[in-house]
Amino acid sequence: MKSLARFAVRRRWFVLALWIIVAVGINALSSVVGTSYANSFNLPGTNSVHALQLLQKGFPSQAGDSDQIVFSSSSPLSSQASTINTTLATLRTLPEVASVVSPFCPSSQTTCPGSHQISHSGLVAYATVTFTGQANQLSKTDVLRVENTATHLRSPSLAVNFGGNAFAGQGAPQGSPGEFAGLVITAVILFLAFGSLSAMVLPLGVALFAIAIASAATSLLSHGLSIAQFAPILGSLIGLGVGIDYALFIVTRARQNLRAGMSVEDAIVNAVNTSGRAVLFAGATVVVALLGMLTLGFGFLNGLGVAAALTVFITVAASLTLLPSLLAMFKLSILSRKERRLLVSEGPHAADMTGRWNQWARFVGRHPLRLSALALLIGLVVAIPTLSINLGISDAGSDPAGSTTRIAYDTLATGFGSGFNGPLTVVGHISAPGDLAAMHALDASIKGVSDVAFVGPVVTNASKTVALITVVPSSSPQSTQTSALIDHLRQVTIPSATASSHTAVYVGGARAISDDFSHVLNSKIPLFLGVIIVLGGILLMIAFRSLLIPLVAALMNLLAVASSFGLVTAVFQWGWGASLLSAGAGPIESYLPIIMIAILFGLSMDYQVFLVSRMHEEWVHHQDNEQAIVAGQSTTGRVITAAALIMISVFFSFAFGGQRIIAEFGIGLGGAVLLDAFIIRTVLVPSLMHLLGRANWWIPRGLDRVIPRVSLESNEE
Repeated sequence: MKSLARFAVRRRWFVLALWIIVAVGINALSSVVGTSYANSFNLPGTNSVHALQLLQKGFPSQAGDSDQIVFSSSSPLSSQASTINTTLATLRTLPEVASVVSPFCPSSQTTCPGSHQISHSGLVAYATVTFTGQANQLSKTDVLRVENTATHLRSPSLAVNFGGNAFAGQGAPQGSPGEFAGLVITAVILFLAFGSLSAMVLPLGVALFAIAIASAATSLLSHGLSIAQFAPILGSLIGLGVGIDYALFIVTRARQNLRAGMSVEDAIVNAVNTSGRAVLFAGATVVVALLGMLTLGFGFLNGLGVAAALTVFITVAASLTLLPSLLAMFKLSILSRKERRLLVSEGPHAADMTGRWNQWARFVGRHPLRLSALALLIGLVVAIPTLSINLGISDAGSDPAGSTTRIAYDTLATGFGSGFNGPLTVVGHISAPGDLAAMHALDASIKGVSDVAFVGPVVTNASKTVALITVVPSSSPQSTQTSALIDHLRQVTIPSATASSHTAVYVGGARAISDDFSHVLNSKIPLFLGVIIVLGGILLMIAFRSLLIPLVAALMNLLAVASSFGLVTAVFQWGWGASLLSAGAGPIESYLPIIMIAILFGLSMDYQVFLVSRMHEEWVHHQDNEQAIVAGQSTTGRVITAAALIMISVFFSFAFGGQRIIAEFGIGLGGAVLLDAFIIRTVLVPSLMHLLGRANWWIPRGLDRVIPRVSLESNEE
């Protein structure tokens, strides 16, 4: 590390130029190539996917995304039927539209396939627009052309709104409006912590520079991997949090070294060789945790994991090379004016070991049992809502109030019932007359099932090879009753109706896909937890030559994760304060736990590494457990809490961007860091280490001989 640091310091202009060339080049290439983000879920072998594949085979014209244009008025809509039909006829001519079913039929037609699309009151109606592809396959320009054409119908007497996945993508924000506020708060915290404009600018500037490169790299990566549309915002959220923190730790150590009388070069080299090692190790744990998602085998999560890991890798690289170069340029200006005056007038002075953090560390050492019990109780109380978490995929019912998709959702629920927004599609494969008879019998059976509001007739394709039945639940799409209905149809109703014919029948629809996705992901969580706990434990064991420190870290990380999920559940599922975030109450996204676990295990490990590495340094020198804990907590307490405040402000600022999934990440990550830094790492971990005594640093001799030696906070080459 010393060699790398000295190169960055002595060849600082070369390093800076190299980073600028990389940034300009990759951003230019990204702007030329463009992006290919897509929210695609691949769940081969599940019941809902079989239904979709059968539907695509039998009804190719209906295999594209099906969306609604919703009309509402205070007077009967029939008076405006001619005007509406004229516009819908224009929509049918658009190349991205496969079909349009109007609720109103011309008088010349004897049959009206869309007659059921008018509410009993006649005040609400909808047209079904089927696109030529799924929502993630459509360009925004294509969808916007449909929306703009229909919007011309709006008038004081006619409200027109849009529902469905394709239209929902139009309103998805591309950034977070609260991000700027988070950056301002971060700048204020850094300035208060350092008292120097230069020391404030460096961590912030390096993090933003790294994110600019990582964002462009992620957009290029989207052409080769399936990466979700919210990945760039998620990457910025993670990159800002860890990037500022990593730079902050190195800048803090460099400042301490300068105050201790080191030359500029030696101060920077020592900072990179000590805190920089901890940054490298902490970043590696975050990358390992994120790449752990690859073990699950989901393309959707693979893309997110790789993109997030790439962002962390670039921020670490910038912290270890670009930051030292900039520190060498700023020299003593990273100290405040007061600190520079004291250095001249009074000479070098060591880090303060008698301040408030030293007093707090000694207080923890005197009351470890009481404080550990209190801290554990706080974490468990916050985690209680996790017991009632309802995983799914939120729909337009959770969109911000006033958005066109939310208005369309509420209007349809008012006109046709709460279950209308989540219809189920029962699809059967027809290969013999008995199969068709079974489908008709099934149609009759479903009508007698509770929580069913409407059952459509059996519809077959032209070749009579596929039959489908539309089922509208009585309960809303996000309700647990709808999930129970899906299970009942699959496990009871369908097997009973097809017992003699053995017809292959599947239940599809958006809610069915959501349920299957949740079930598959939930089954993978234990494996995923096991993988990252074992990998993280091995890394900590190698770093600190201990068995108990990795075990305690794993338990603390689990507590942080459970508390984070509890906070997300209370806000977004129970609705406690969700209106402040422009989000409605609904299920928690089923993929959120996996991604949150990966990120939180990595971030929690950061604080564990920075805290325990200083303790380990003292232990190696003095072999005194109490002194090691107090010294480590005294020297890192201020910087860890400052770093946590920065992360919290960044994460919470992203929660106000109007995009539900990013808000869930922002609240979950911000709340977890708040608990982790101010309860777990400053109270619970040191308390437990005081109680464990010298056993903290015990490792079997045989194991100690075989595992490699990695030195953190070291002055070795």
